[in-house]
Amino acid sequence: MSENSIMNTFGQMSVSFESGDGVWLYDTDGNKYFDTFFGIAVSSLGHANAAITKAVKDQAGRLMHCSNFYRNPLQEKLAHSLCEISNMEKVFFCNSGAEANEAAIKIAQRYANERGIPNPKVIVMDNAFHGRTMATLSASANAKLGVTPLMEGFLRAPYNDIDVVTELFSTHNDIVAVMLEPIQGEGGIHIAQINYLKALRTLCDEQNALLILDEVQTGNGRTGKYFAHEHANIHPDVVTAAKGLANGFPIGACLARGPAASILIPSSHGITFGGNPLACAAALAVIEQITEHNLIKRAELTGAHILHRLKDELGSADYVKRIEGKGLMIGIELSEPCFALVALAKAKGILLNVTSNNVIRLLPPLNISDEESEFLIEACVQIIRLYAADDRSKPRD
Repeated sequence: MSENSIMNTFGQMSVSFESGDGVWLYDTDGNKYFDTFFGIAVSSLGHANAAITKAVKDQAGRLMHCSNFYRNPLQEKLAHSLCEISNMEKVFFCNSGAEANEAAIKIAQRYANERGIPNPKVIVMDNAFHGRTMATLSASANAKLGVTPLMEGFLRAPYNDIDVVTELFSTHNDIVAVMLEPIQGEGGIHIAQINYLKALRTLCDEQNALLILDEVQTGNGRTGKYFAHEHANIHPDVVTAAKGLANGFPIGACLARGPAASILIPSSHGITFGGNPLACAAALAVIEQITEHNLIKRAELTGAHILHRLKDELGSADYVKRIEGKGLMIGIELSEPCFALVALAKAKGILLNVTSNNVIRLLPPLNISDEESEFLIEACVQIIRLYAADDRSKPRD
């Protein structure tokens, strides 16, 4: 039998963590690491946050799970809070971002069925990432995963190009939704232009199509608004959330308004674990902490400072192509693939994430301190400069 019985789906690094504290993680050998991406924007209030830990412990001692065949007061309270925050009407709770996006796609399909459209199409974007279920993978741009055939029914358009989306609507009479991330995360930190989002909203209204926004990574205060689409002052028909919603406890949410809010009915969709009392207690504690400590504003201001300093230090370097971000979602795009940078950083006690081959993705917690922000900036600058110098010293073919 293999020493490790876990399927090799992640290409894991040779380090095992056993505890965390704020921005720090501690491995099984007692080594200390500064985290810069927190489980990919999941632990948005830092590791082992005391308030979240207490909420989970207290709820675990009362009731962890009860079937969704019964009413759940904590679920109803969380749904009300999220609808109030987002100005949406109804919520479907699940366990992950992929499941939330799966629900959104199902809403689009049922919306088409109610309108008598037999083979509906959903417009999605180049470089998109919506998850790894069959529907969400089919809506994503990553075709290298070796899972075929993918689901049909998705039309692809370049990100930030309203002309192509308009052309697709003019040549297809079966488009029922447009689905996109307000900021592409896995695709390399690309930000949707405000005018582009506004134009999509107008176009969907004109075409009687749903505007679905995947805010799995950008939601929950990450970008300096509770949801990133608020920067454009638009209102989607469906919005999904997960990751930072419960600071590490699995939960996802698909929020809807208007016709989209009433499409899912008994027997049309369901889930076993989604929105259980333990998950809802954790999520409610996160919302309370975000509100009580004004962490959305802090994300806006701290993120702007980090972005400014990084551009100051690295913006003119020829090995840096682009530095872009919104709030505490920041990407540093290098001129060449840089996966080796992850191991270099780890050796120096810094945990970095590289996406899209050459983009360092920074996703610090909303409550990162000023001192920790400076440490993050200085560490990233030092490691990137060291990596660039080392890379250039290597012989070229």
